[in-house]
Amino acid sequence: MKELSELVRRNIWELKPYSSARDEYKGVKAEVFLDANENPYNKPINRYPDPLQEELKAVIAPLKGVAADRIFLGNGSDEAIDIVFRVFCHPGVDNVVAIDPTYGMYEVCADINDVEYRKVKFDSNFQFCADDLLSACDENTKVIFLCSPNNPSGNNLQREEIEKTLREFQGIVVVDEAYSDFSKKRPFRLDLDQYPNMVVLNTFSKAWGCAAIRLGMAFASQEIIALFNKVKYPYNVNKLTQEKAMETLSDLTKIHQRINMIVDARQSLMEAFAILPVCLKVYPTDANFFLAKVNDADKIYDYLVRNGIIVRNRNRVSLCGGCLRITIGTVEENTKLLSAMRKYR
Repeated sequence: MKELSELVRRNIWELKPYSSARDEYKGVKAEVFLDANENPYNKPINRYPDPLQEELKAVIAPLKGVAADRIFLGNGSDEAIDIVFRVFCHPGVDNVVAIDPTYGMYEVCADINDVEYRKVKFDSNFQFCADDLLSACDENTKVIFLCSPNNPSGNNLQREEIEKTLREFQGIVVVDEAYSDFSKKRPFRLDLDQYPNMVVLNTFSKAWGCAAIRLGMAFASQEIIALFNKVKYPYNVNKLTQEKAMETLSDLTKIHQRINMIVDARQSLMEAFAILPVCLKVYPTDANFFLAKVNDADKIYDYLVRNGIIVRNRNRVSLCGGCLRITIGTVEENTKLLSAMRKYR
């Protein structure tokens, strides 16, 4: 890859970050806080939260196999995605390249930041060729986005093609592993030392069942994480979110049980859905959802809505014509879906 200083926007590289009250003392156990103009009453929520979430990162680090100083925590993974653009991409000048179809927020963040977004379509099996991605790049391409397992297709991307992209691209490669806990493949976050140009995304929303608290993770080199911390808002993860995350991580057995339940239910639901008369194809998946091609996606979607069952209509997404995306629910929810589909005429 190029030197990091060549990839980062000059104003960001030279930026003097905002120094919050809680940043200015370290290693001291304090009892009286008269530094941040806080209200002294209404404890404990009267105090600003830890701006770097150090206690929470210390718990996450061994669970993810990543050192705490290589972890960025944000308001959902979307904050990390947006920060990638703000750190590396000059508005109106630079561009990014992404597989297509994939998670829609990459393109939304590109549009918000006035960065050209270049799409490279998958083949019919929702796989990509590294050479095609690299051919779409030019001297102003700063970032490549890869989502694996991918959304909406659900499949893992071929590891060899991801590795080739990481080796040959001179910029930053973002590998979004939001659904990796439902897959048996080795996560790329364990290979940060091999690829200094890699940023890996993960989230509390999926396997850890905490979508409501809005907590996302990014894993990268110490240097890249330092840049993210430079650009983020001072108190980007609130105290209630940090506390709820700590509470969730205190019962890892429950987390793993739920992941296993979802993976088991995924197989049985896919098999049952595949034999429905309206189903034309169920695509393989490594996530907590699957993509199914049906004979009339719009009509079936509207029918399910009328019956109080909400799936995702992907009929107008590239390469997903006629497809519904179905998340694995509880046994009761999956049964209601299948019951409704068996009554559909």
